[in-house]
Amino acid sequence: MNDRMGAWRRRHVLGGFIGLAALGAPAILRAAPSGQPVKVGGTLSLTGFLAQTAVIHKIAAEIMIEDINSRNGFLGRPVEYVLLDDQSKPDVARSLYEKLITVDKVDLIMGPYATAPILAAMGVAQRYGKVMIQSSMGIPNLQTYDMAFPATPFGPEPDKTYPNVILDAMASLPTPPKSMVIVTSKFPSAQFMAKGMRIEAEKRGVKVPLYLEYEAGNRDFGAIAARVKEANADFLWVGSLGLESNQLLEALRKLDYTPKTSFHLYPAPGPLALSPDGNLVWCSTFLEPDEPFMSRPGMKKIAELYKERATKANLPYAIIDAQAAGMVAAWQILEAGVNGAKTLEDKQIAAWLKKNVVTTVYGPTKFDGLYNHGEPAQLIRQVQDKQWKVVWPKQFVAPGVKLIPT
Repeated sequence: MNDRMGAWRRRHVLGGFIGLAALGAPAILRAAPSGQPVKVGGTLSLTGFLAQTAVIHKIAAEIMIEDINSRNGFLGRPVEYVLLDDQSKPDVARSLYEKLITVDKVDLIMGPYATAPILAAMGVAQRYGKVMIQSSMGIPNLQTYDMAFPATPFGPEPDKTYPNVILDAMASLPTPPKSMVIVTSKFPSAQFMAKGMRIEAEKRGVKVPLYLEYEAGNRDFGAIAARVKEANADFLWVGSLGLESNQLLEALRKLDYTPKTSFHLYPAPGPLALSPDGNLVWCSTFLEPDEPFMSRPGMKKIAELYKERATKANLPYAIIDAQAAGMVAAWQILEAGVNGAKTLEDKQIAAWLKKNVVTTVYGPTKFDGLYNHGEPAQLIRQVQDKQWKVVWPKQFVAPGVKLIPT
């Protein structure tokens, strides 16, 4: 249904039945959630240039709400997800979170997808004193609100830590790249990481002969592709979101140019993995459906449910990855906070989270560092036979998998 601001709106009331224990845990009989639903409000970019990735977060959220309601809900009450479309626009996200809190009277909120909408929502959360769990904000030092908590382990300084993970992987290649072209969206988190990549690369002796920025949501990469081809560096680093990597690689192909090796920051995982241009490209991740990650509690069941739902939704790549896992972890953190504090009061939930470790699909999660972040856990994955595989650092690589040079 459309509200007065023209945003798509959907409610999920997923409760009221007797279920089993948490995903992957021993089955025990519990009373079904009952009574007045606990309303959790949030937005996702269901339309606009972030939609290809935000739909992944939506499916993951629906799986988690069903899981929570199959057990005890929140404090014995069923969870209702009030989800609105922020259209990939921070100003729309800001208005919708205001509406969720003041008009819809939600009990709790869940953060949106992507840094710019998250920052917009965070300002509203701070004004009303609401806890906000967010799954995907890539600029931790902007998370200055004390009751905002990250679900994904970026660490407090990903602009320093993650470029060095990439540079370590580059150094492991038979012929380590000596030059790098950086092309990035002006979307805040991508631009932040690109600047960090340039600084860290130059510190380690990798020259950056070309650094280009483009407007978020850009679709015409012809001129940028020509500049990349002319520079002809050993490595191409792309600060992309959604389909931008596909569009850039296609533009390069039209110029009969294939980058020697390329890294892509936050692309839509399915379209890039399945593209003829995507073979052996690198990408950021925190988790993939291989060992050692699949041995984590509940992970196999979550992966099965995600594959089933993503296939039904006609997603081109129905395999769980870090995008879906970020939203899974966000709901696990919110559930742990509510149950641990034994209340829906935001300040008490926040206080409990700061003092405790929450087990998520990412492992033990702490909020005791700068900007409520714990230790960084960034990984590199590579497209191999149209599937993403973790290839670096080595201790997280599944048996039989290795980084393939290009």
